[in-house]
This record gives sequence, C-alpha cells and structure tokens, in this order.
Amino acid sequence: MRAAVLEAYGEPLAVEERTAPEPDPDAAVVAVEACGICRSDWHAWQGHGDWADDDVPLGQVLGHEPAGRVVATGPRVSTLSVGDRVVVPFNLGDGTCDYCRNGHGNVCTDGHALGFEPAVPGAFAERVGVPNADYNLVSLPDGVGFDAAAALGCRYVTAFHALAHRADISAGDRVAVHGCGGLGLAAVQIADALGASVIAVDIREGPLSMAADVGASQVVDASAVDDVPGAVDDLTDGGAEVSVDALGIAETCRNSVRCLRPRGTHVQVGLTTDAERGEVALPTDWITRWDISVLGSRGMPPSRYGELLRLVADGTLDPGALVTRRVGLDSVSERLAAMTDYETAGVELVTTFE
Repeated sequence: MRAAVLEAYGEPLAVEERTAPEPDPDAAVVAVEACGICRSDWHAWQGHGDWADDDVPLGQVLGHEPAGRVVATGPRVSTLSVGDRVVVPFNLGDGTCDYCRNGHGNVCTDGHALGFEPAVPGAFAERVGVPNADYNLVSLPDGVGFDAAAALGCRYVTAFHALAHRADISAGDRVAVHGCGGLGLAAVQIADALGASVIAVDIREGPLSMAADVGASQVVDASAVDDVPGAVDDLTDGGAEVSVDALGIAETCRNSVRCLRPRGTHVQVGLTTDAERGEVALPTDWITRWDISVLGSRGMPPSRYGELLRLVADGTLDPGALVTRRVGLDSVSERLAAMTDYETAGVELVTTFE
C-alpha cells in the first residue's frame, strides 16, 4: 500500500510502498476513504514535543483523522464486520483500564495516539490498523459521509468534548474562541449549535469570515485592536463565561484567560509550539481573585461519539461545512508546509490514496 512517511523533520514526506497491516486478534484493518490534515500533524512534522517526551520518531506514517471501511478483523473482534463504515478516534484506549471502563478512554494510560508512535502507524495510507477495535472503532450512522467523519478528526471531537463535556456550556453562555483554524472553527460551530453566543478572535480576515458563516455572532480582529480581552469584555458586557484557546501560543492563551468574567472557565485545546515548549505564564493571582477555572481537553472518549454523531446525522452539526480542500496523498507535504505561515483555512482532507 502507499503511505506518507516522516523521514526528516520539516522536509517533504516520503510517499512509498509499505506492507499493508494485518489484524491482531483484537484489531481491525480499515481501508481509508478520507483523512484530515491537522495542525497536530504539522507539529509532528516539525519535530515538536521533545519538551514533553512526545516528539514523533522518524519513520512514522503520519495521519490521525481517518474514516473508512473495515476490510479485516481479528478472531476476537465481535462487534464489527467487513464492510462496516467507521470513524477512527486518534486517542486509542485499551478498553480495559479504569479510565476506559468509566468513559474516559481519551486519557487511557495504556493507550496509543494514532499516527504519532510506532505501535500505531497512521492513516496517511491506503489502510490503517486499529487495536482494540471493539472499543475504539465507531460505526457511522446512515447519512454521515466519510468526508464529514474525517472532518471530526481530532479537532472537531476535541472541541465538542471541551465545550459539551468539560466546560458544560449552556444555552445563552457567551463563548470566546481564540484562533479560527480547523479546531477553532469547530468550536465556533459547536458552541453556536449548543445555544451559546460566540465571539471569534483571529488576526486573519478569511478565518474570521468563515467563523461568522458557521456560527459566530461577533468577531474580533486581533490585528486591529490593542487589547483583545478588553474588546471581548466590551462585546459581552463583562467578559465571557467560557473561553477557548484553539491555537496554543502564549498570547492567545493569556488573552483567553483574561477575557473571562468572574467564575469563568478557560479551556486549553491548542498545543504549544517550540516558542513556548509546553509552558505558558498565566495571571495566577487574577485567576485566584476571580475564581477562574482552567481546563484541558484532548480528543473524546470513543464511548461518547454516539451523541456527537446523532447531532451530525440530524443536521444540528455540520463538520463537512468546514472542509475547504481535498487532496491526494502526494500533496500532504505541501499542505503541511502551508500551515507554517497559517496559509490554510478550515479543514483539509486527503481523499485520494492511490
């Protein structure tokens, strides 16, 4: 099979022939129909993460946002059949630990991150193997296509988990979203669908326009104001109830915390770059003074995909609306390079693998 392999950080991926995976007893193999190209892939491609012992090794097949059809299953797989249409979470749990059994498989301590470690080669490939398939693979409802399922990726499910489960937003909440890439746009659309009033913040006209199209009631051009938290405060008459840093640089993280009203909640979903190396200084005394909550969110437990997919199936949510480009496997390197200077918009997918 053809696969895109990380051979050198920051250099074009090598598209080469690899041996197609065979399923272990508890695993399945999925023929990939679509796979998102995510900023987390960009971080891996750049060699980021050594500060958290999380850098991706050379030789890795990247890609962690796939959807496709089951083409093989191991003898101990009982809930899946060849031909089933599925989406593959990137955070793969073992299905047996306390976290998995209690509905928190996204933080399974014995789990794997698809496409980021040798044990689970990624989905920039014609086929991908999925361990503990009965626990990890999620069947797609009728009417949810592969492109929309791949657009869920890690970005959309992370945003949904962050807002619906971690921050538990309510109708009428004012939600600020800092950074309107694929993750931020997902947060905008989801917060709007859940009944919040959304303020989108970015420095680029295109993403702000797209944010308005998918649910933001107000936008802040951070390149045109001196005080982003002050601008959000003015628009919300005292600050947001919930604010999301969907980018991960120090400025957006601090702006997200500072734009909250008393007892507000900051949710961190963007990963840092080598400028921050995993750490950002925050206004700790201010957080204490105003009873601010700070939450992290990563992916979503496979056991909770059902509620999200029902909202997609009935049209409440439309991840497909965020898709702006479809490319072949040979173009992945070009699209990763475009992320370096924020030259991409929305969600881009690989849909051609041969």
